[in-house]
Amino acid sequence: MEWNRKNIKTVALLIAGGIFFYWLLQNFAVAGLIINTILGLLAPFIFGLMIAFVLNVPMRAIENTLFGRAKASGKKNFLLKISRPISFLLTLLCLLAALALLLFIVIPEIGRTFELLSPRIPEFFQQAEKWLNSLALQWPTLSEYLVNLELDWQKIWENLFAFLQNGATSILSSTMGIATSVFNGIFNFFMGVIFAVYILLQKEKLGIQARKVLYAYLPEKKADSIIDVCSLSHYIFSKFISGQCLEACILGMLFFITMTIFRFPYAMMISVLIAFMALIPVFGAFIGCVVGTFMILISDPIQAFWFLVMFLIIQQIEGNLIYPRVVGNSIGLPAMWVLFAVLVGGSIMGLPGVLLGVPLCSVIYSLVKRSANRQLNKKRIPVQKFTGD
Repeated sequence: MEWNRKNIKTVALLIAGGIFFYWLLQNFAVAGLIINTILGLLAPFIFGLMIAFVLNVPMRAIENTLFGRAKASGKKNFLLKISRPISFLLTLLCLLAALALLLFIVIPEIGRTFELLSPRIPEFFQQAEKWLNSLALQWPTLSEYLVNLELDWQKIWENLFAFLQNGATSILSSTMGIATSVFNGIFNFFMGVIFAVYILLQKEKLGIQARKVLYAYLPEKKADSIIDVCSLSHYIFSKFISGQCLEACILGMLFFITMTIFRFPYAMMISVLIAFMALIPVFGAFIGCVVGTFMILISDPIQAFWFLVMFLIIQQIEGNLIYPRVVGNSIGLPAMWVLFAVLVGGSIMGLPGVLLGVPLCSVIYSLVKRSANRQLNKKRIPVQKFTGD
């Protein structure tokens, strides 16, 4: 190997990377503390980026709809100057309207519904007890097994008391930590909102500055690759957010119309709840179904059964017709990988992982697909030879 300046720099970087990796393995706890500290300092800015990215989707749609002609003309007029602030204010009004719908209509309605249903709960359990007794008469073997089942209630009570005592001690000892975490979360959220406002109002200028830094300090091909990946990620995440919101609205309207036609109780509340829960991919609507079924079950068990039947039918329509066209095609991810992304993302990061898993998996899927097609072209193997995606 010829020892020129470029090769020496590459070898030096490899040695430095190896030393850093060895230090990381030897001081894993210290490295984790440093990373947590850095993430804590950057948390408001990260929250701001996330909020700005989500709000940018409806803001861009509003801006293109109301001021598309003024932007296409290319002339700097009064409409062009006020387009961004007005679009931002309209986006905030839409967000506040959605939050008001959730806070002042859905949640209070759920509370009132449970208040009305609470007197019926004992009656429901009495009916359930009668049903279990009739079941025991039909299955005497199961009844004998339950009667002969011996439980050491004294030991169970002692273990439960010890668990509650230890839990109370741990709760009291961690009260200050919980209060500090809540305060930090509120502070980071509000600072993130402030950052998001600045980002949304000056997003073009910030984008130009970011590209300028990339091309100044990286080779042109690497900068082009980074810009290409960022553009692809922005496109897929934007399509996912808009598609998921549109799909949730369509699903909520389908439930409201169907429940109103067949005179199911709590049509408005259950429909809005399912629409909000449907923002969580794959499993969200089922959470709303469980709550709705329980509420209808206490009121009328027969209607609860037919509600489940209706839910399964609408889910088939939504899964086979609406979701693939509204969300699936927009992000270009097959159904199997959507389920994989939701399960893996949820197991790693919980609810944020469920929300981010699908678009992130779509980005990786698109990049791998591009890379595979390039390699096939280099080997002069026609891509059309492979019928699968």
